[in-house]
Amino acid sequence: MEILIATGNAGKAREFREMLGSDRFDWTDLSRFATLQPVEETGSTFRENACLKASEYGRQACMWTLADDSGLEVDALDGKPGVHSARWAQMNGSGSGDADNNETLLRQLHDVPDEKRTGRFVCVLALANPSGTILLTARDTVEGSILRSPRGSNGFGYDPLFLITELGQTTAQLPSDQKHQISHRGKALRRLRLLMEQLGELEQPMPSRRMVGA
Repeated sequence: MEILIATGNAGKAREFREMLGSDRFDWTDLSRFATLQPVEETGSTFRENACLKASEYGRQACMWTLADDSGLEVDALDGKPGVHSARWAQMNGSGSGDADNNETLLRQLHDVPDEKRTGRFVCVLALANPSGTILLTARDTVEGSILRSPRGSNGFGYDPLFLITELGQTTAQLPSDQKHQISHRGKALRRLRLLMEQLGELEQPMPSRRMVGA
């Protein structure tokens, strides 16, 4: 059975495949569906955006669809960039993409002392059936702090700035298997995989309003 991963981010799609495995499902992503209309992330929470993407892309592709919304919450910025993490530089008029997002965040935290640079990565996942009905959601986090300069090259987004304090390394310095064990996305994906297994064969009809998870 094939499931659409509703992302065009190659790094994120790779992590999904690595963590969910291919023993039960085949995975594809939006790079194979150039004709689908982009889904605007208008939600005010990670969960709202994950459900929007899973539902809309599921209907358009007529496939089971897994979507996530994830990002960085920084305590000194009152939880920002939050749902706007991927567009943070653009929203602040300072470019676009990972490098500009990181530079923008560092400027905003320039005067914040090290002990107050705490934050967390958040991931919410949503699974929709081919009619767009959301069947499952899952949420998880990982706590850390924001460095003053990037470290490491394994990862994407804010990984080079996000320090796992107890390990003394950023999520961009960790090997993939170790990162998957502790990351917000890794934990949320494992939680979702368990929920999917509890539901049994996804091909079978399911109650239209059943909701399990976050």
